[in-house]
Amino acid sequence: MWNAPSLCNTSDEDFSSHQPRPRASPVSGDFVCSVCHKIFPLQRMLTRHLKCHSLVKRHPCRFCGKGFNDTFDLKRHMRTHTGIRPYKCELCEKAFTQRCSLESHMRKIHGVHQQYAYRQRRSKIFVCEDCGYTSSRPDEYFLHVRQCHPGSPALRRKAALKNH
Repeated sequence: MWNAPSLCNTSDEDFSSHQPRPRASPVSGDFVCSVCHKIFPLQRMLTRHLKCHSLVKRHPCRFCGKGFNDTFDLKRHMRTHTGIRPYKCELCEKAFTQRCSLESHMRKIHGVHQQYAYRQRRSKIFVCEDCGYTSSRPDEYFLHVRQCHPGSPALRRKAALKNH
């Protein structure tokens, strides 16, 4: 698979059905990074990717200080410090920090191929970044956070969304 040189620390996991195309030259309709020449099929993917080239990192890791431009990338990185692995394989004992890693494991190790329709959303799980508790229901998740981690930033974000 073709990989352009990249300074990027972001992942396109949330666009898993639209990964950068594995070829060295763009076609009509592609969006090309002017810094590293990576090719993206969607403008929003290029826009998100361009943040990785910025020297200003707005979201620092509280454990090691590494900076990120995207809260998604920071959250994924923080799991390397906390050990939280919310995506568990139902066929063996392995657990993963990201859904795409679990899906890759299922495909490569167990031969399980998940089929999603174009633009179909996978079921969301809510993950407590303080202790690893997971729930598919937001009400259960927020109840857990309120009871077990009352100072959590997740509660401040929920309050901000309500007041928006």
